[in-house]
Amino acid sequence: RVYGPAESQSAVFGDVCPLLTSLLDGYNVCVMAYGQTGSGKSYTMLGRHSDDGPVLPLDPQSDLGIIPRVAEELFRLISENTSRSPKVEVFIVEVYNNDIFDLLAKDSIAAVSGVKREVMTAKDGWTEVALLASEAVGSASKRMELVHGGLQLRAKHPTLVHVDSSRSHLIITVTLTTASCSDSTTDQACSATLPREQTEAGRAGRSRRASQGALAPQLVPGNPAGHAEQVQARLQLVDLAGSECIGVSGVTGFALRETACINRSLAALADVLGALSEHRSHVPYRNSRLTHLLQDCLGGDAKLLVILCISPSQRHLAQTLQGLGFGIRARQVQRGPARKKPLSSQAEGKRRPD
Repeated sequence: RVYGPAESQSAVFGDVCPLLTSLLDGYNVCVMAYGQTGSGKSYTMLGRHSDDGPVLPLDPQSDLGIIPRVAEELFRLISENTSRSPKVEVFIVEVYNNDIFDLLAKDSIAAVSGVKREVMTAKDGWTEVALLASEAVGSASKRMELVHGGLQLRAKHPTLVHVDSSRSHLIITVTLTTASCSDSTTDQACSATLPREQTEAGRAGRSRRASQGALAPQLVPGNPAGHAEQVQARLQLVDLAGSECIGVSGVTGFALRETACINRSLAALADVLGALSEHRSHVPYRNSRLTHLLQDCLGGDAKLLVILCISPSQRHLAQTLQGLGFGIRARQVQRGPARKKPLSSQAEGKRRPD
């Protein structure tokens, strides 16, 4: 589907809503906005910039983006089934100059720029970020409070194209851990006794593609006497930094290095999608920390929605054509049937305590 400049934010969010139902059913979901700098990615994902953050509940006609709308709709759906309320945790990172920074870390010595982390591949094949901080949330407003705090730390720099240009890729991960019982008589008991599990993190015209072949719900055996299992699902909301033409953006000095890193990481993302669409035996996930971090959702373990943001200006024609080429690659990816993987076990020492 293609959205014109006059389309409302709520109309765009209409394509995201069905994915939230899948998330609550135990499937992993990823929503990603791609496009050139200044084309409306952050507007689509977050809404109009405000130092005060979003006000909840939302007015359906407001210009707030996908991320605050997801927060409100997710907790609305959860409230409709109080017998099995999941534990909700939030992780926020940025990929800046090909390094990963934890925007929820509370280390006082790095309160301004975030804390650098490393992405790794676990023995079972899942990607994770070591020592990543998380916060448990119980409401949409609490979740958006965390997002607003993380955005204050995100790297930004003015350019000739955008006065508030994002210089990093923002990835907000939400994990849901739910007790699933074998019969209705034990549903309430299971939700009441759900243990605090360690969860994982590593894990316009506009056009979009919803992928097929999503990972089946992840089941973790629980107490045999209670016939309980734990289902964990993960939602990743990705606001990519914009691709840039240096001659148009006018960046110099350190900002020039930022632009080079952004363009390289976006090229790596396009290469991964190209390898997947052509069914190559080797997919170059590790050519960039961005693609390594997103490997699970790109490689077939999630329902993936790509939103392509395009500038209508003739001045940006080259970047527009590049963006459309990215969209074509994304649409050509055909992923296989659903596969079930065991939940990655995480040792206590691998994760930073709340």
